[in-house]
Parts: sequence; C-alpha cells; structure tokens
Amino acid sequence: MMNKKIEEAFNEQLNAELFSSYLYLSMVNYFADENLDGMATWMRIQTDEERMHGMKFLDFINDRGGRTVLKQIDQPKIEWSSALEAFQDGYNHECLISSKINDLVTLANAEGDHAASAFLQWFVTEQVEEEATALAIVEKLKKVGDNPVGLFMIDDQLGQRAPAAPAAAAG
Repeated sequence: MMNKKIEEAFNEQLNAELFSSYLYLSMVNYFADENLDGMATWMRIQTDEERMHGMKFLDFINDRGGRTVLKQIDQPKIEWSSALEAFQDGYNHECLISSKINDLVTLANAEGDHAASAFLQWFVTEQVEEEATALAIVEKLKKVGDNPVGLFMIDDQLGQRAPAAPAAAAG
C-alpha cells in the first residue's frame, strides 16, 4: 500500500510534469510562429518526454495501489520576446522541477519509502541532463545574440534532435 504523503506528493509531481509538457507545447507554437522549425521540433520532442515523465508517476502511483488524481493544468506562458527568452524560461523551469524532485527524495527518505526513493533516482539523473542541455542551448543563444545567421544555425542543429527510444515493455 502506498504511503499517503508520498501519494499526494507524487500526484502533485504528476501535475507538474504534465504542466511541463504543456509549457513546452506552448513553446512549439511560439517557435512555429517565428519560423524556427528546428526549435519547434526540439520542443515537440521535449513535450513528449515530459508527458512520459508524468506517465511514469501515474504508473508508479497505480502500481503501488495508490489513487491517481488529475488536477487542472495552469495555462502556460504563450509569448516570448526571443528564442533566448524561451529557452531561458525552459532552463529555469527545469531547475524548478529539479528542486521538486529533490524535495520528493527528501520526503521518500524521511518516510522510509525505499521503493519511492529508488524510483526517484531515475528522475534525479534525468534532471541533471535536462538542466545541462537547456543551459547549453541558452549559452549558445547568448553567444549568437542578434545574429540571424547564428540563430538559424542553432535552429538547424536543434531540428536534428531525434525522439528518445521508447522504453522497453515489461514482460
């Protein structure tokens, strides 16, 4: 049976992951409107990854006999002044999600929920990668500044991102 404090906190994180997906989907629309198709493609893949993260929480809650409670997802920001601002917002959001994951690890350890703690370790590692990737893009965009050639080179590079391989099915 799932610890009720963990269940509630994991439901909150499920909502946060789905909001992340929604935020990045909003960025897809922004980049498409700006004719930055590579960045739109990159963000579409990011959207799918964040949804998958949410589904991991949903499955864990259900597998442990908990009850998944879907909550309203807030409307994300829809306009940015530049690609740099959008990716900076993405980086800041990933830092927020990392903080939330760290809080969940602390809670799981305090509650002695070893299964939850083990489950969360994947997210701890994933968030290091998410932050590093977003920060690298932010730093590249800062270097190109207002140079349209540089912006389109980064756009082209980001458009080559391939979707993550699907997780192997348990069997």
